[in-house]
Amino acid sequence: MSNVPGKKNSIALTEGPNRAAARAMLRGVGFTKEDLHKPIIGIANTWTEIGPCNYHLRDIAEAVKQGVREAGGTPMEFNTVTISDGITMGTEGMKASLISRDMIADSIELVARGNSFDGLVCIAGCDKNMPGAVMALARLDIPGLMLYGGSIAPGHMHVGADGKTPEPGAKKEIDITIQQVFEAIGAHAAGKITDAQLEEAEATACPGPGACGGQFTANTMAMAGEFLGISPIQITGVPAMSKEKHAASREAGRLVMDLARSGLKPSQILTRESLEDAIAAVCASGGSTNAVLHLIAIAHELAIPLAMDDFDIISEKTPFICDLQPGGKYVARDYQDAGGSRVLAQRLIDKKLLHGNTPTVTGKTLREEAAAAHETPGQPVIRTWDNALKATGGLVILKGNLAPEGCVVKVAGHERVYHQGTARVFDSEDLCFAAVEAGKINPNDVLVIRYEGPRGGPGMREMLAVTAAIKGIPELSETVALLTDGRFSGATRGLMAGHVAPEAQLGGPIAAVHEGDLITFDIKNRELRLEVPAEEIAKRLKTVKPREIPYKRGVFAKYAASVSSASEGAVTT
Repeated sequence: MSNVPGKKNSIALTEGPNRAAARAMLRGVGFTKEDLHKPIIGIANTWTEIGPCNYHLRDIAEAVKQGVREAGGTPMEFNTVTISDGITMGTEGMKASLISRDMIADSIELVARGNSFDGLVCIAGCDKNMPGAVMALARLDIPGLMLYGGSIAPGHMHVGADGKTPEPGAKKEIDITIQQVFEAIGAHAAGKITDAQLEEAEATACPGPGACGGQFTANTMAMAGEFLGISPIQITGVPAMSKEKHAASREAGRLVMDLARSGLKPSQILTRESLEDAIAAVCASGGSTNAVLHLIAIAHELAIPLAMDDFDIISEKTPFICDLQPGGKYVARDYQDAGGSRVLAQRLIDKKLLHGNTPTVTGKTLREEAAAAHETPGQPVIRTWDNALKATGGLVILKGNLAPEGCVVKVAGHERVYHQGTARVFDSEDLCFAAVEAGKINPNDVLVIRYEGPRGGPGMREMLAVTAAIKGIPELSETVALLTDGRFSGATRGLMAGHVAPEAQLGGPIAAVHEGDLITFDIKNRELRLEVPAEEIAKRLKTVKPREIPYKRGVFAKYAASVSSASEGAVTT
């Protein structure tokens, strides 16, 4: 029996004469006798060469493994799946994205349970990697942490006299992210820019590895991980190609060994209070609406009650202070340079908006980490409370006859608090996108995209192709609204949009909307209304039949058969 500190679970795998065969096989891939008597730390890697978010994660893993070895452990790396939201956006492939979150959690759980790891580092790079990794850590409840691969550096695009339109060979340059490429697609479809101008945006937006730079889902969930305490604060925010990334990743390897020796488990870190702290950070930073879906899913793994209404309660009392894209000016690199999550935590604690008392993977509480904040003098990214962008947070939850379970609306990128318009109904994202490209959408319309929910999709596609196309048409970008039972992207400034539950496939009221109906978004009163009498809605719903799921076998069919409503985190059971 081993008495090595931190070696607990793996004793059953590597210790004693009866484990000689297992040790022989492990020695066959290069582990030494000494390696196998140390704590075994699993390194779950979401590496892929399909996309920049995860392309560099082999290098990150090597640094983590070095840190584990230096701290007296033996790392064992394994891979899991990943899907790039940005690359698959607007295609059938995007249905695989949300499904991948639960598959990532499942696959990490399988390998970790199968190999009796003493600790675990989950290296994540893209939108669904982070929540999938945290769900696995919560489910396994062995000492471990989630490490973000980091955000991409902005590209540099040549622009014309207006300072924003792509112009090959022009003298002036501006920073560019993938957001501007999606907007350029819309502008190109509307005839506003040429093929060469679109190529300028395409060729310059992604200068290397890393996740999309704005406060989209990847950076939102990476930040949430810091406030949850399951990701090491400040280390997590180091950009992908920063010269500090290797040292930060080595430190994560050393930290997991501290966790293995102390026995601190995710269930002691991921609490109701830390979930509320993560929500406060999302609201203060103008984070992605997908945080609602993912944090509810993480809470589900821990049997902690968490509902959409909890987000609205916290958002209502949390001012929005981070000037980050897509609604603002700056990107994740700028946030980190300004002082990062320690500074934001300090702000929230000063205003009594954070609990901050739960232990984190660094061994300190969030309050203790905030006390070590170093704010860059004069930084414009994380504003002070007296200079807030908005008095309340970046998310609101609407209820009403169209949203009995709730509708998530991101208000960080626009000033509208009321919208009433004519419903334009589309039973898929593709049909709506075609209508936008064909010029068939009018100012003030409400685009209703349904049968794209967790079960109806299946997989809950994100509507960035549509929202970006709208953004490229100035007369529409500040005037139309979008409602979907799928997901919408917060990556388009100026657009009022919400995703609603229950979905059409489950008989949600969105299935009863007809072309030409009036729909009202009333942000101040937290209401989403279909301006149709209740008896008429009930009559329509009686005639609605679930659509036939096109996948009869395989992972899509399994997912559709088992996934819950988005209001419950779209978790599989």
